[in-house]
Amino acid sequence: MAAEGGGKEMNEIKTQFTTREGLYKLLSHSEYSRPNRVPFNSQGSNPVRVSFVNVNDQSGNGDRLCFNVGRELYFYIYKGVRKAADLSKPIDKRIYKGTQPTCHDFNHLTATAESVSLLVGFSAGQVQLIDPIKKETSKLFNEERLIDKSRVTCVKWVPGSESLFLVAHSSGNMYLYNVEHTCGTTAPHYQLLKQGESFAVHTCKSKSTRNPLLKWTVGEGALNEFAFSPDGKFLACVSQDGFLRVFNFDSVELHGTMKSYFGGLLCVCWSPDGKYIVTGGEDDLVTVWSFMDCRVIARGHGHKSWVSVVAFDPYTTSVEESDPMEFSGSDEDFQDLHFGRDRANSTQSRLSKRNSTDSRPVSVTYRFGSVGQDTQLCLWDLTEDILFPHQPLSRARTHTNVMNATSPPSGSGGTNPGSNGNSITTPGNSVPPPLPRSNSLPHSAVSNAGSKSSVMDGAIASGVSKFATLSLHDRKERHHEKDHKRNHSMGHISSKSSDKLNLVTKTKTDPAKTLGTPLCPRMEDVPLLEPLICKKIAHERLTVLIFLEDCIVTACQEGFICTWARPGKVGTSKLLSGCNLLTRKTFQLLLNLIDL
Repeated sequence: MAAEGGGKEMNEIKTQFTTREGLYKLLSHSEYSRPNRVPFNSQGSNPVRVSFVNVNDQSGNGDRLCFNVGRELYFYIYKGVRKAADLSKPIDKRIYKGTQPTCHDFNHLTATAESVSLLVGFSAGQVQLIDPIKKETSKLFNEERLIDKSRVTCVKWVPGSESLFLVAHSSGNMYLYNVEHTCGTTAPHYQLLKQGESFAVHTCKSKSTRNPLLKWTVGEGALNEFAFSPDGKFLACVSQDGFLRVFNFDSVELHGTMKSYFGGLLCVCWSPDGKYIVTGGEDDLVTVWSFMDCRVIARGHGHKSWVSVVAFDPYTTSVEESDPMEFSGSDEDFQDLHFGRDRANSTQSRLSKRNSTDSRPVSVTYRFGSVGQDTQLCLWDLTEDILFPHQPLSRARTHTNVMNATSPPSGSGGTNPGSNGNSITTPGNSVPPPLPRSNSLPHSAVSNAGSKSSVMDGAIASGVSKFATLSLHDRKERHHEKDHKRNHSMGHISSKSSDKLNLVTKTKTDPAKTLGTPLCPRMEDVPLLEPLICKKIAHERLTVLIFLEDCIVTACQEGFICTWARPGKVGTSKLLSGCNLLTRKTFQLLLNLIDL
């Protein structure tokens, strides 16, 4: 499925692709870039990144878009599938000298139509706080580079906070800042707060409160990306040493660890319900890790080079539930999920019911995507036969929730039956699992040896709660909810993948010891996913993948930000204006044929 055709067809840039929910179509009129649309010379530059924020504008155009290209930073009104992009009118444009923007993040908690808080990290180590709407406000952190001189790799606001933010560097350090504090005129001095295998956390020693509040040293090599869990309590970090490390953020406790099959890990994301983490990196694989069991449950092979971004799609993740008494009825009687702005929260709420005492059958399909340096977009489905291989299959049929569905889709085309019960089978279960179905290769079941059998308590550990209370007191109540050689394939991966059953220390580990352990299972020990689709969609390496309600947004290193309309979400009004020879009815028929 990953290889469709050959030769010229393999190198052709795709402008549309079809999944079971319908046709996704590239909207060329909704492409954002630098105003002159000249492809950016990406040689030696930092990755193009895109950040979104909604300012609750009553005009209907509440989405705002920020992206960096080279030394430039742009801030636009994002019109998505509705209207054409107007590149001549950025709300804000900045050109930097001596350093380049590398990443950015909006504070969604404080955003309004009159003001937004945008953090921007730079290649020389500084972090700037700007307001692209007001334009007059600006603060610079680590200005003299006394805290860290290395490139900023990731910057994010702490969930639920108006003033705290976290910054990761290629030095392998992370720093917690408060926008209200200064950074001081001298290099900070630190005292140890907490230490564990593979990490150490320090506080800043100072007579008066100053930034940084905390310094995290994690693993070896660059800390490439981090991501907060949906509830904001946990932090997943991926490093150049090939390790995923998941921490309880408030208590600074290490929850679990995973090792890549080969090379460094470059990207990480959480499922909408916080139960699964997906990573990607230099082994050309996507790896699915269970937060509850602290083990690898699947790997996906579709990319031919490094995977640069992974992201879950909450709008096509589907959940079906039914009372046992109703199981004798028709499959078609099940109701579809509601769609809207709160879809992600709705999905998270429904998925969380698997942990309840209710024994209703539940069928789950997670959709996630990945893009890589091979210029390919891959979409993946993670189904209950992979997630719960030891559970007997129920008679339920998964109803795929699609953005344009006018009637419930059938159970064919990659959908799977549900599963009985709500508890995950313990490692001691001797029931043989069914072979992975759908887009999974027939590998044997996941080895459960050494995995955790219960979920973490969730309560903040008392040992460091005093510090957490002091520094994180303003976190608000949360709502419910080296270039890689091209065509690197699995054939090049040797058995020398680094690993260790115990947590890696700051000393070099023997690269042959973790392969075949729960930390890094062998390829034949876990199901191998195949992508639903694998399409070449750009000329340059891809650096952005964002799932929105009515579209998917991608971007490549040339500086082009593309909008892919979801099935049935293409705005027809603009297209109709140029079709004087066609009646509205005929044009609609043509659109329906395209979707088919």
